[in-house]
Amino acid sequence: MILHCVFMRFKTALQPAEKQEIYEAIHGLKTLIPGIVDVKSGPNASSEGLNGGFLDGFIVTFETLESRDAYLVHPDHITVAERIVAASDGGVSGLMVFDMAV
Repeated sequence: MILHCVFMRFKTALQPAEKQEIYEAIHGLKTLIPGIVDVKSGPNASSEGLNGGFLDGFIVTFETLESRDAYLVHPDHITVAERIVAASDGGVSGLMVFDMAV
C-alpha cells in the first residue's frame, strides 16, 4: 500500500466553509478513482511545534503504486488539486507531499 500524505498551509483568508468544501472534495475522490482504500483529513493536532507552518493535511491510502500513479493524472484529482493549490499560501510552495510504501 501507498500512503499519499499532503500537508497544506492554507491562506489565512480561507473561510472555514471553504476549507470544509475542499476536505469534502478530497474525500469524494474515493468514490471516483479506483484504487483508493481510505482517506483521512484534518488539522494538525501535534503539540510539538514541528509542523513548519503546515496546519492542515490529508492522507490517501492506495492499494498499489500503480493506483497512486493513475490517481495523479486522473481528471477529478487534477480538479481538486488545482483547488488546493489555489487555496494554499504561496500556491505549490504552500504544500508538502510525501508518499510512503507500507
